[in-house]
Formats: sequence, C-alpha cells, structure tokens
Amino acid sequence: MLTISTETHRQTKVAKSFDVDINEVSYPDLAFVDIETTGSHFDRDRITEIGIKTLANDGIQVWERLINPQTFIPQNIQRLTGISPQMVEGQPSFDQVAKELKQELEGKIFVAHNARFDYGFIKASFKRVGIDFKPKVLCTVKLSRLLFPEQPRHNLDTIINAHGLQVSARHRALGDADLLLQFWRVCEAKFGAEKLNEVINQLIGNPSLPPNIDRDLIDSIPDTPGCYIFYGDNKTPLYIGKSISLRNRVMGHFQGALTQRKEMKLSLQIRDIDWIETSGELGALILESRLIKERMPSMNIKLRRSKDLCGWSLVEDESGVLLPQLVTHHQLAPGLQENLYGLFYSKREAHSYLKAIAKKHHLCEALLGLEKRVEGKSCFGYQVKQCGGACLNLTPITLHNLQLKTVLELFKIQVWPYSGPIAIKEGGEMIVIDKWCYLGTAINQDELYELAESGDAEFDLDIYKIVKKALSGAYKQQVIHFSAQ
Repeated sequence: MLTISTETHRQTKVAKSFDVDINEVSYPDLAFVDIETTGSHFDRDRITEIGIKTLANDGIQVWERLINPQTFIPQNIQRLTGISPQMVEGQPSFDQVAKELKQELEGKIFVAHNARFDYGFIKASFKRVGIDFKPKVLCTVKLSRLLFPEQPRHNLDTIINAHGLQVSARHRALGDADLLLQFWRVCEAKFGAEKLNEVINQLIGNPSLPPNIDRDLIDSIPDTPGCYIFYGDNKTPLYIGKSISLRNRVMGHFQGALTQRKEMKLSLQIRDIDWIETSGELGALILESRLIKERMPSMNIKLRRSKDLCGWSLVEDESGVLLPQLVTHHQLAPGLQENLYGLFYSKREAHSYLKAIAKKHHLCEALLGLEKRVEGKSCFGYQVKQCGGACLNLTPITLHNLQLKTVLELFKIQVWPYSGPIAIKEGGEMIVIDKWCYLGTAINQDELYELAESGDAEFDLDIYKIVKKALSGAYKQQVIHFSAQ
C-alpha cells in the first residue's frame, strides 16, 4: 500500500502540546526512515517494508510501502514484524519502487535509529539497481547520546520509555518512523529549534576538505572495509589507516581537523588519497599493519617494524632457580617455542617489563638477573620492602619460581595450535596464516595451496596479536583446515 499525505493539522497539534511555535522552526527537510528486512546482512538479506515520515515546512508527508524481498522471510522475523510471505506476495520488488523512493528521499536529511543499518540496506539496494545514493545521514542514537548523556542506554525501546512516546505499530516501518518523529519533537520542545540546528550541523555537518583535495575524489572513496593512504608532497606517505567504512573514516579525519591539532596538521599536508579495499575487518587490520611497515608513513607511530624483537624464556640454574633468559630476534621461533614470554620490541622494553613485574609481585630482582646476586646478601628490593626475601631464603625458591611462572603465563606466546597452515574465510576471500604469520590472501583453491607452499613468512608481533584475537572470537568459526599439496 502506498500512502502520501500531508498532516499539517496534526503537526500543529503536536507542536502546541510541546509549546513550540512551528513558524519559528526552520530545518532542512527531515526524512524519518525505518525499514523491515529478512535479516541483518546487507548483501544477503532484503528489505520487506519501508516507512518514511518527512518533516517539511509545509507539513508532514507520509510514504510507506511493502516490498517483495523475492526471498524467504525467516520465522523469527515474521513473528517480530508480523510481515508474512503472503503479505508481500504481489507487492513490487525494490527495483520497481527504486526511482520513486529516490525521489522521495532526494534533498532530505536521512534520519534513522542506528542509521547505519537502515541507510546501509537502502544504499546497498540502490546500488544493485545502479543508483548512487549518498544523502546526509542523521542517527537518532547519536542524537540521543549527545542530548541525553545521563541516559544509560539509547536503544529505541529505552527512548520510548524515557520520553513517553506513543507506540502505534512497533517493529513495523511506519510505526517506528513515527516514533523517531515523536522523539525529534521531544528534543525540539526541550532544547529548541536553534539548538537542534546546531546539533544537525555537529552530527552531519560537512567538514571543510583539505585545500588540495577535491570533492570528486572523496565521493569516489567507497563505503567498504579497507585501508586508506594519505600522501603529502612528492607522493610521500603521511598516514595509513583502516576502517570498515573507508569514506566515513576519511571524512572523520577532516571533521576532526576543526578541533584537533594533529588532524589539522595532517589535513594541511595532504595532497592525495589512495585506498585498498578488503573483504572485511580482519583483512583491513592485517593490511594496515603490513602497509605501515612497508611504507613507513611519517605520522604513524604504532605498528612500526621492529628489528630487535625479543622475548623471555625460563631456564633453571644448578640451584633450582628459574632465571629469565633473553631470546633475541635471531633466536626467536614464535609459534614453535613452548617456553617463550613477551614479546617486546626492544631489549630495553623487555627489561623494563621484568622490573615492573618484580616490583608489582615482590619478586627478587637478584634472582631474576636484574642486579648482581651476592650469596648471603639481600637484594636492594628487600631493603626497601619490595622483595619477599627469596634472596635470603626467607621465601622458598620453589614458591618464587611458581610466582614468576604464574605472572609470566599471562604473557606466554601461544604455540601454533594447528598442524599446518589454515585459511580464515572473510567475504569472498581466504586469509592464509601459518605459525601466526600472514602468507597472503587467496580467492580460490589454487591460490590457497600456492600460498601455503610459498614458505615461512617473517613473524610479525602486530599480526600475531591481530590473528590471535580473531581466532579467539567470531573468526574461529570461519577457519578452513587444509594440507599443502
């Protein structure tokens, strides 16, 4: 069903109930949008309903439409929304209403709750039919956080309860869009039109671009995961970053240039921007680490290459004391060594860490090799009550050894838990890892086996941390086990 109407009378009634003079309210047209879908994945799932309430100077326009998703609607979604396959059967598909929808949203600020979801779905749907959709987007979650910081949560149900909004059809597109309009009216009554105009500019204001960057270049940056590279004079890399939404992150730098000295300095030096897309967040994290080490951009401090990587291993001396022994870069075999703790970017960092845990846990610096050990004499730490007295046998050596192993266990380098290389599936790609080392990214089985047979890559601490975290989280379910041919 398509409904287009003007609710000037209702708008006046609502405004009066909040003691607001609507004649003084002057915003850009605001399109309060909500959608229902078959799921949460932009590429796989489809829209089943769109509801829009536009707040314009001449009243409120209403647009709603059931959409045939041309795919199955899961039972849990049917129960939540009340939208069944029978309801959408015979309704138009998205491509049949795309031009009409584009016209309805043209020139308006796109307002949605958790706007990335609704905007992302509609943008992806437009893209499939060859329509470029780049509105200004205002998220009411961000609006709520900004205006009501004392509120512990900002989901729609919380906002309904906190502000006494009237629910007409929860989890239906037009009903939820109406809730957003009501919330806007609450904000309007509490803070006034002038304040809300400031908020709009703050949340979606167009940041001024660097003087040497034009709008066409920015518009060509995709809203996809990947890495971006800022260049200065003579194509010198200034800064490399990563994001799951490249254009948003790049624009964030320029927005920050208005208030942050570092971002301003970066913005003034930029002469060009390049980017590399990845299939997802993991690929972007790994690519960022590699690019920074390869290109050494001047304004990146973290993720720099270290040629002095080292760690600690524990060796028992003739008296039964466990002594930390430094394992230097040339001796390291991370992923293969059972007895390895750390790692550290330099010997200085390694010794500083050992000193820190000695003081925190009252370990003996003499027994740890951090100061000269003299038989029968206490270490300096004992004299200032920072050592438990293991150097004088006041604490048993076995207990000191146990305390040291317990503390170091938190920083133990995990031995590679697989019998060979693995691939982590992300999007349409496979990220190939062996012994915590990144071997490359494959798009088919031939490339997969070619990378696995290419030989050992150099261990990189940053990539180790990235991969270890990924494998302990959601990516664990995406692991592909295989054997090199």
